[in-house]
Amino acid sequence: MAIKLAIAYERGIVREGLCSLFSARDDVEVIGEADDVTMAVQLAGNPSLQVLIVSRQLGDCPAEEIVRRIIEVNAAVRIIGVSDNLDIQSVRQFLAAGGSGFITKNNGFSEIIRATHAVLNKRVYMSPDVADAMVAKYVLTPMGDPPPPSEKALSARQREVLQHVAKGMTTKDTAAALNISTKTVDMHRQRIMNKLKIHSIARLTKYAIRQGLAELQ
Repeated sequence: MAIKLAIAYERGIVREGLCSLFSARDDVEVIGEADDVTMAVQLAGNPSLQVLIVSRQLGDCPAEEIVRRIIEVNAAVRIIGVSDNLDIQSVRQFLAAGGSGFITKNNGFSEIIRATHAVLNKRVYMSPDVADAMVAKYVLTPMGDPPPPSEKALSARQREVLQHVAKGMTTKDTAAALNISTKTVDMHRQRIMNKLKIHSIARLTKYAIRQGLAELQ
């Protein structure tokens, strides 16, 4: 019997490409698509849905919040996160919220297929690059070390804004890069400062470099 699967991805070209690849297989049936949180939650209400693939962020809603909303509607659905880049903090938050698997787009379509079958068998699945990074971060780190400042709960979007601020990008350039308004950038920057108790751009930049969110120029 084919796996009943849906895809929630903001970028239409990626979503359509995944649908096309899945539709070419006999073991998977795509029963829905979504490009925002509301539609993703509606998809989760379908009792036949078994696996939902979501991008790390839909609009301003980070994946971990999407997971929580979906589980409230359908606790049985297995959720796989897909990200353009590897952010260990986002992976940890996604899985802690109830996600079943996480992969990056550096991996091929075959990795998504492996993840789909694995999570249906009630396994937590991470692509090799994600698994390696998680082991390096949480297993190989000497025991007893205090939690790094990055454990402060910045959302995925806030970390993206912080990365752009640390690169010296203006509010206007950051807004254009993230496809959000300048007002939203200002709001995120202020919330970042409040959460981290850091109230200067210079210190925010130093913090981002220490946490590996930016590089020395």
